[in-house]
Amino acid sequence: MVIDEFADLDELWSRILARDRRSLAKAITLVESQRDDHRRLADSLLERVALHGASAERVGISGVPGAGKSTFIETLGLRLIDQGHRVAVLAVDPSSRLSGGSILGDKTRMPRLSAAAEAFIRPSPAAGTLGGVARRTREAMLLCEAAGFDVVLVETVGVGQSEHAVYDLVDSFLLLALAGAGDELQGIKRGILELVDVVCINKADGDNEERATRACAETKAALRLLRGQDCPEVFAVSALTGAGVGDAWNALQAHHARARASGALETRRARQRGQWLDRLLEDGLRGALAAHPTAAARLATLRREVEAGKRSPSAAAREVLEAFLPGSADSED
Repeated sequence: MVIDEFADLDELWSRILARDRRSLAKAITLVESQRDDHRRLADSLLERVALHGASAERVGISGVPGAGKSTFIETLGLRLIDQGHRVAVLAVDPSSRLSGGSILGDKTRMPRLSAAAEAFIRPSPAAGTLGGVARRTREAMLLCEAAGFDVVLVETVGVGQSEHAVYDLVDSFLLLALAGAGDELQGIKRGILELVDVVCINKADGDNEERATRACAETKAALRLLRGQDCPEVFAVSALTGAGVGDAWNALQAHHARARASGALETRRARQRGQWLDRLLEDGLRGALAAHPTAAARLATLRREVEAGKRSPSAAAREVLEAFLPGSADSED
């Protein structure tokens, strides 16, 4: 008989509270599991996390591919450790379309930070999840907080159409951009620029320092037109040398302090918890629909008809819902 390695939740929870990194990794594996028995155990563990009430400063870091996010995070993380912080990094990697696993492996790109006892790095594949974050990033973040990490950095896949999903996980949002690419905001969606709290123009070193400084001024001007008085601070930084990284962190801390003092931080986190509930309900209903023999079979047939242009999506959806929840169509009228 195989004994489930997650069966003793009391032991796992006590080790998490004792700041055991291996147990933290095991707990994140548990909450990421799709097995029904593991989901029940994960729910029980997350209930303990919620009652524990630990909290960290949560920062999302995004940017175009090649902007140097991993190098920036390693430099920032080591600086924070020197200041007495414990830093968790949830690095969301692009996924292989064949295996679903991570392609890049952020631990190999942050060798010094991953070796620090005060740091924890967890790369997870995006696995088709929109928004630049993994499916269970929120749960992993709360587990890291319970394990005593007071700063959690969420590195996203990169700038994309739904990248703002990270905004619904964190307290502050930093965007890493590059100079010398012509249009300094090229590839960055306007929706992200409306949400960010700090912008860093990276690689302000060597022959690129002057271009980065110029790009910093141009970005400030562009953001003033877009955001007016609510314009985020912009810094020229070098993740390689560390120049400007401390200034960017001070700006993030100032933003966090203002939000806490005004009550905006708790309002934002309350809204995020409500969105988390909504997402879990949607996931649960989608799973229940897939497991319903009549509705699932009807959906498969109707999907083919919709794709062939023989049925409208609205009529097909109504018919599937009627098979799933008899009487639902009448209640909508």
